[in-house]
Amino acid sequence: MSSAANLDRTLAALADPYRRRVVDLLRERPHRAGELAEATKIAFPLMSRHLKTLRESGLVEEDRDEFDSRVRIYRLRPEPMADLKQWLEETEALWSRQLLALKAHLQKTRK
Repeated sequence: MSSAANLDRTLAALADPYRRRVVDLLRERPHRAGELAEATKIAFPLMSRHLKTLRESGLVEEDRDEFDSRVRIYRLRPEPMADLKQWLEETEALWSRQLLALKAHLQKTRK
């Protein structure tokens, strides 16, 4: 899949405030789905749908608990966020160059 498509999936997944809250929680440590539902104060079936979207976007991955295979543990994957950060840095650099060119142009026209 292209990096543009991956970035689109990441941004789409992060568009929802509940999913952003899940990402914030997972930055601290891995969590069980039930812990995430409780922390965000939403029903478990809704949390399950949010986690599915986050998994499909590649932002999170799930593992089974080593003692109880019915329990799923979710953790954040760093790669999609690194791709997003790189895109933001490239976009910021573009705008910085544009603003510097505008400043130079305005200074030239004032002389």
